[in-house]
Amino acid sequence: MTIPELAKSLEKLGCPAEKSAAMATQLDRRARMDAVRKGIAYDDAVKHLIGLMMQGWAAPGTSEI
Repeated sequence: MTIPELAKSLEKLGCPAEKSAAMATQLDRRARMDAVRKGIAYDDAVKHLIGLMMQGWAAPGTSEI
């Protein structure tokens, strides 16, 4: 998955457009590190991290990403 693809996916999930590129870059970097460290596929690492982000966005009392 490319960074622009990740950014578009994050926007579809509610990430503000002005923050999506930066967040996608961070997500990509972390997913690559996790994939190596945990011995899992990059796509699985991305899915896991997006799931964690979505949980954080849905948490009560949060208003910003």
